[in-house]
Amino acid sequence: MKLHELQARPRSRRRIKRVGRGISAGQGKTAGRGTKGQGARAGEGGHLYRQGGNLPFYRRLPFKRGFTNLQRVEWRPMAAEQSIPSAGALFEVSVPYTRTHRGPDPASDPLYRLYYQSTAWVISSGTGEDGRIWYELLDDLLRIRYYARAEHLRRISKAEVTPISADVPLRHKQISVDLRTQELFCYEFGQLVFRTRISSGIPDTRPRENGIPTITPSGQFFIEVKMPSRHMGDGRITPDLEAYELPGVPWVSFFTATGIAFHGTYWHNDFGRPMSHGCINMDTQEARWLYRWTLPVVQPDEKHRIGRGTPIYIG
Repeated sequence: MKLHELQARPRSRRRIKRVGRGISAGQGKTAGRGTKGQGARAGEGGHLYRQGGNLPFYRRLPFKRGFTNLQRVEWRPMAAEQSIPSAGALFEVSVPYTRTHRGPDPASDPLYRLYYQSTAWVISSGTGEDGRIWYELLDDLLRIRYYARAEHLRRISKAEVTPISADVPLRHKQISVDLRTQELFCYEFGQLVFRTRISSGIPDTRPRENGIPTITPSGQFFIEVKMPSRHMGDGRITPDLEAYELPGVPWVSFFTATGIAFHGTYWHNDFGRPMSHGCINMDTQEARWLYRWTLPVVQPDEKHRIGRGTPIYIG
């Protein structure tokens, strides 16, 4: 048998039925498709939600009598705290963002924008020019005061900052950071109790304008200073939203003299790869857990605590 003598098996190949190609196709002028309309068009597949050109039902549904929106969103502002302790109290931003002002008036000069889950020290409250309650905030870095709408912040309770495993001795707690896998591990008595992804510093050893490179240092360290809220950045008083100013960085645990720390992060959630200027960025809730778990212990009304605490191994 030669190549040109090969033939297909009987009835293994069937001629494709050509429909809707006119009388010359041998199936009639329209081949059962009708003369006009969507069903007569090539590629018609009978869409599940096609309703003959009418307004789709899912779009007509809101206009039907008795319709209820299952995803209704209601604005429920936070109740303002009328009595603030003389030493101040720690608050957390509870809305996507709020703009601070020089005075308790939306028409006054704007300052920083505070974002969701950032923290701030409130030292007083009062009625503003617009008839609403405003909080007076104290900036921990610049020692200036500015104002934010009270309904945009909530007070952090003592239960939310109660120490975790406070009875475990210092020598039996340890933090380990793997810069290669971008992970953090916490141990008690040699047993793993916490593990999460982090974002360390961008691996660049060249000093920046402040003389500090962005790479996170490796080696052994200790928690030295803890603050529930810290203004980080260039330290400028500016309303510029593009400026490198990060007021209200939450749950900060410093472990170097140059200001490298574990802290919550409200400006990104891309954990698992280097992103920072040297610090170890964490999810805000996880940074709060670490803040509560590590030593030294910080009391709820303290703005900072200094003391050698939990050992850290970074590599």
